[in-house]
This record gives sequence, structure tokens and C-alpha cells, in this order.
Amino acid sequence: MTLEGYHVYPREMNPPSDPIAAVTHPDPYPFYADLVAKQPLYSDDALGLWVAAGAEAVTAVLTSELCRVRPPAEPVPKTLLGSPAGEVFRHLVRMNDGRGHCPFKQAVSAALESLGPVQVAERSRLWANRLAEEIGPAADPGRLAEFAFHLPVVVVASLLGVPEEMLPQTALWTSDFVPSIAPGCGPEPLERGKEAAGHLLALFRSLLAANPEGPAAGLLAILAREAERLGCDDADVIAANGVGLLFQAHDATAGLIGNSLLALARFHDTLAQATVDLSLLRQVVLEVLRYDPPVQNTRRFLARDGIVAGRAMREGDAILVVLAAANRDPAANPDPERFDLFRNNRRIFTFGAGVHGCPGDALATTIAEAGVAQLLLNRFYVQGFAEALIYRPSANVRIPFAEA
Repeated sequence: MTLEGYHVYPREMNPPSDPIAAVTHPDPYPFYADLVAKQPLYSDDALGLWVAAGAEAVTAVLTSELCRVRPPAEPVPKTLLGSPAGEVFRHLVRMNDGRGHCPFKQAVSAALESLGPVQVAERSRLWANRLAEEIGPAADPGRLAEFAFHLPVVVVASLLGVPEEMLPQTALWTSDFVPSIAPGCGPEPLERGKEAAGHLLALFRSLLAANPEGPAAGLLAILAREAERLGCDDADVIAANGVGLLFQAHDATAGLIGNSLLALARFHDTLAQATVDLSLLRQVVLEVLRYDPPVQNTRRFLARDGIVAGRAMREGDAILVVLAAANRDPAANPDPERFDLFRNNRRIFTFGAGVHGCPGDALATTIAEAGVAQLLLNRFYVQGFAEALIYRPSANVRIPFAEA
């Protein structure tokens, strides 16, 4: 609710202390709205970085030639150096700029574009059905996290060409690997992640060595062919980016499934309509990507002194890019607090923009839609989910799950 233009919280709920704490706050959006209105781009002395929240500022940062995805002095996190996790990280197209990014980004985009929407939808429904039966989140909501994290990994791994018998283990390795690349990872999960990265690299190198042709070729083989066509045929780079597709799908798509369920719980009419007509779930997921996105923020780093979004910045400066705030900027999406399935000209910043815009948006949307549809078919208690949810600790991804 608002009072003379200022957003206020219920007495028992304090606003988040900063944009990072906002990621797992029960309702960060009044806080984000105030940033958009009053501080669309500002220097946060407490966090030690710039914060871009308004749509114009976010767009300027994401498209600036001065901004990089990693600090120039630390292309790979120090904690990962000399490990398989570091090998994956240093080759990822999403973690590189310049020659390390282009033209290999073109190969990744072309490979993903080769996936037919019908193929992806069928594969997503198949595995949503299987995992819902195996894991049983409808009977035990505490297992929703397992379903939501495993579904995108299993779907993407199967499309990449991972043999069916290896899919469960691949999902487990990915779940171990993902935390290791997050800032502040503890010693034990860091070591598990490094070991898991080694297994995943070995798996994808073996798939590349098999080099299947024709209809048997999976997405990884297609990526290899596209990379070779562009003169980027390093097997280590290709294998690492196969692993990258798994971990990019892991958190973001799981969060999208959880946030879509939460939206259905909060908007009763939408839940009633979608339960009768599952085709509406595509619009539900798309609006959730704007209204309550899984990826709340990302970061950029100044490669040299210059002007970004009208502000003078110095080489090495870090910028927190609050994508979730930009999604709610009325300049980008009028009446942003309204959950509108059929919003005209919806602008979604969740997948980024510019050269590092994520090419996997359609894939994530389709997998999440299939996951939510299967849960509704299995009579998952959506209303109860909203009453007992918790958010997974994270500095950038908003992932709600039912308490175990």
C-alpha cells in the first residue's frame, strides 16, 4: 500500500535493509518501487557498489561497452582456481567478454535455436510427469524443491544427449556444483562442487568424443558443430558450456516454478482459470518473469573509467543491476503492480539485455510451464504452499519452497 507516494509495510514487516537482502524478503517490491522513483541509479556506500534499479539505468548498464560480467582483475573466483569448477567457470560464455564471448555466444544461440518448440514442450512434459511420480511433491510439498531443481536439469541434460540412465546422477552433480560458484560458499559445499564439476566435465567430454551424427545428435553435438563452423572448436570450451547450460537452468527455472505457484496461490481467479485451461499457464509464467522474477539482480564491472547511464564511474567499480526493480518500473510496464496475464508490450529484464542477454529464455519458460502444469494435474495444494513457504538463501535468485 502507499501513503503520499511512500510505500509502507505492515507493522510486523520491516522493509529490506538493502537490494541484496531484498532478494529473499517476503515482499521486496515496495522497496524496489522506492528505488525506481527516488534512486534509479545511486552509489551505495554500505554495499560498496553502484545500484541500478530504474529501467533506463538498467538498460544503459547492460548495454554499455564499458561494463563487463567479471571484475577485470579476477576473471575466475579465487576459490575456484586450479579446480574443475574453475575450468568450467573460465570457459563459460556468460562469464566472458571480447574474444571469449563472441563468436562462441553465436554458437550457443544457434544451437538453442535448433531446438523445436514442440520438441522442448514434449520433453518437458515427459520429465515433469516422470519426476512428479517419482518425487511426489503433491503428496509431500516438502519435496517440491527436489522436483523443481531436478526438472530443468533433467530436461536440458536429455536434450544435450546425456543417456537416460545418467540423468539422475547428472541432476545430483549439478545441484552440488551450483553452490560452489556462489560468493561466500562454505568449505564443504565448495569441495563438493569442485568434485561434481569434474564429473560433469568428464561426462560431456565423453559425449563429445562419441560424436553422434544425424537424428541421434543431441544439443551438445549441435553446439560442437556450430562452434566448429565459427572457428571455436576447443572441446574444453564446448564441454564447459554444456555444463553451463545445466547450471543456468538449475536455479533460475526452479525459482520460476516456485514463483509461478506463489502467483497462482495469491491470485485466486487466475488459479481457477488455469486449473480449467492449462494453456493459460504460458501467460502466467511470462507475467511472473516480470512480476516476481527468479533472477532478481546481476552484476557488472567497469573495465575502464567512463560515463555509464550519465554517471562518472571508475575502472573496477561494481554495479548491482536490479532486474526485478526494472521490471516494475512504470516507465517500462505501466501499472506495474497489477498481475496481468495479457499485458500489452510486456518488457522483461529478467534475462538481461545487450550482448549478454540470455538465449535460453524460451527453454526456461517452457520447462517451468510444464512443471507447474504437472503439479496442478497432480492436485498440488497451491494455497497451502503460500502459507508455509521459505526462500532459499541467495544474493541474486528468488526461490520459494514449502517448508519440509
